[in-house]
Amino acid sequence: MQVTSSIREPLITGGKTVHDVSEDISRQVEGKPTQLWWIAMGISLTLFAFGFYCLCTLLWEGVGVWGLNKTVGWAWDITNFVWWVGIGHAGTLISAILLLFRQKWRMSINRAAEAMTIFAVICAATFPFAHMGRLWLGFYWVFPLPNTWGSLWANFNSPLLWDVFAISTYFSVSLVFWYMGLIPDFAVIRDRAVRQGHQMRANIYNFLSFGWDGAAKTWSRYESVALILAGLSTPLVLSVHTIVSMDFATSVVPGWHATIFPPYFVAGAIFSGFAMVLTLLLITRKVFKLEDYITIYHVELMN
Repeated sequence: MQVTSSIREPLITGGKTVHDVSEDISRQVEGKPTQLWWIAMGISLTLFAFGFYCLCTLLWEGVGVWGLNKTVGWAWDITNFVWWVGIGHAGTLISAILLLFRQKWRMSINRAAEAMTIFAVICAATFPFAHMGRLWLGFYWVFPLPNTWGSLWANFNSPLLWDVFAISTYFSVSLVFWYMGLIPDFAVIRDRAVRQGHQMRANIYNFLSFGWDGAAKTWSRYESVALILAGLSTPLVLSVHTIVSMDFATSVVPGWHATIFPPYFVAGAIFSGFAMVLTLLLITRKVFKLEDYITIYHVELMN
């Protein structure tokens, strides 16, 4: 009996060659800003100015404008902190898990997923600083304070301090994991800049790519480091949001003091993170006309 294995459909449609892939992807970086880009930049700057005004109002009036008082310990700021940390978790998890399981279709989504993690964690980190109320004194509060009874140390039994170590570790590993994946891409843009005669651009991308030469030994070391970082990132995803949940679970407030919070928070973070990655991909494939690279097949696999 003869058995014929089915041929897998190509992950990239449109009959693209390697040259076509380089042209289509690099065009987004090398091209001049379009009118749509300037409009989006204007909207972003307007929102940034409004956010800066709100922050100044907060520092002038006090954290009470957020509804924060003695009975409400988690107001607008910490609510946003938990939300940003949640959606930032699945990005690295998606990319790391798919790399460990050798799933080739990750190549169309891993950059967006990893970048989402980096920027989401940065946004999350801004809210605890605003929560302090006086940013110019916040840097003194996180260090031991001398007083007449000796140094006043941070409370290492507090889950708030666990947050600092957990999120900073997760951010560091995710940042290195994200940048590692960009090194060959930087090298491609560098080589294109050399051929196009843009020496300044070539020097910048040569610095960013650490002089990547594309040799077999270079690729072997690159893949080894990527696997190590993926192995580190996967348990960090579970540990970080578990520790974030302990901000609530270790309190003595009735209804919050519960052991179900860690798995509940982790599950919610994974679902919300997947949803955010998918939202970004759907916008990206339309705005940058990348339907041949981010296909309906990729969207279905993300569901």
